[in-house]
Amino acid sequence: MKGLLPELIKGGFYKDERGQIDFVNDFDLSKIKRMYFTQNSSVGFFRAWQGHKIESRWFFCVKGNFSIKLIKIDDWLNPSEDLEIIEYTLEENEPQVLFIPPGYVNGFKAITEDSKLMILSDYKLNEIENDEVRFDSEKWIK
Repeated sequence: MKGLLPELIKGGFYKDERGQIDFVNDFDLSKIKRMYFTQNSSVGFFRAWQGHKIESRWFFCVKGNFSIKLIKIDDWLNPSEDLEIIEYTLEENEPQVLFIPPGYVNGFKAITEDSKLMILSDYKLNEIENDEVRFDSEKWIK
């Protein structure tokens, strides 16, 4: 999986007199083994930095809006202080999935009250050992 880059998989919606259908038809679910939801304790709380050496993740905003930041880690034991931060915004009214490949850490914050994020993984809980890595939430905040 080396060399994979984060990707925003765009979707859309169809609306008529019966209601609305939101979709992300280009999102291939065949690798997904686990799904969970997260809601931050408050708007503006930055939940960071967590990443995986092997596992991939996909983020989908179910409700509200989220700011999501990603960093490609150069050295898991001693990462550089000046790594590039890539930022995305996911919104409930714009169906899209953010693919986060292995090798990245992420951090996210809710932009609006009661925001809810769905997270999908290509591994079951505890299926791989020593894959999750966490860094201090202030490490790359400038």
